[in-house]
Amino acid sequence: MLAKRIIPCLDVKDGRVVKGTSFVGLRDAGDPVACGRQYSEAGADELVFLDITATLQARGTIRRLAAAVGREVFIPYTIGGGVAEPEDIRALLQAGAEKVSINTAAVRDRSLIRRGAEAFGNQAVVVAIDAKRTPTGWEVYVNAGTTPTGLEAVAWAAEAEALGAGEVLLTSIDADGHKAGYDCELTAAVADAVTIPVIASGGAGGPEDIYRALTDGKADAALAASIFHYGQQRVAEVKQYLADRGVAVRIP
Repeated sequence: MLAKRIIPCLDVKDGRVVKGTSFVGLRDAGDPVACGRQYSEAGADELVFLDITATLQARGTIRRLAAAVGREVFIPYTIGGGVAEPEDIRALLQAGAEKVSINTAAVRDRSLIRRGAEAFGNQAVVVAIDAKRTPTGWEVYVNAGTTPTGLEAVAWAAEAEALGAGEVLLTSIDADGHKAGYDCELTAAVADAVTIPVIASGGAGGPEDIYRALTDGKADAALAASIFHYGQQRVAEVKQYLADRGVAVRIP
């Protein structure tokens, strides 16, 4: 049985880690490199760094941060934000990232997923999906959760896999930052529709929520931010909680 992964998420705006609620109301949470180093030392399995305003501000992704993290962090990390071309993926991988997350650009140009996978391997391409619940399912939003697309999230996840994505980073906009639990129904629906790993994101309020995302939600990994950034939980505590309940996790 593959171990489930615990992944702190560091949303970055203007060079600082921030956290909000449903993608708004951002609060400062520290220096991204220092935070990444602390999580690496604390036993996190991976890290995700997302420049949350790169697409909105129509600028390139945070290559300097990718390089700085690569010098200080010694666990796998994914980085994304404003990635629009295979050359953007190349630059981030060369800076030290193991995987690159694409979201808005992948919706606008489906071929980016295919071209990225062909050039760098499926394992390097993570398709991030930000979704809001509708009366009939979940709709994909882009541009940092500000723009509806009309795409149905489960169908988009399956299409992304067919195009070459190696992983899905799935965020419930409705649950994000509320610390009331993940949208396990959404996560399970996507997990059932694809064969690639699914990372649950949005809503962690404590170890029980993470446990449910990994069991009821069928996720391969759980992303969390607020509970780690503000000291509510330590990575080791969450992992021990999961291990005590029979979830396979890597405990250093």
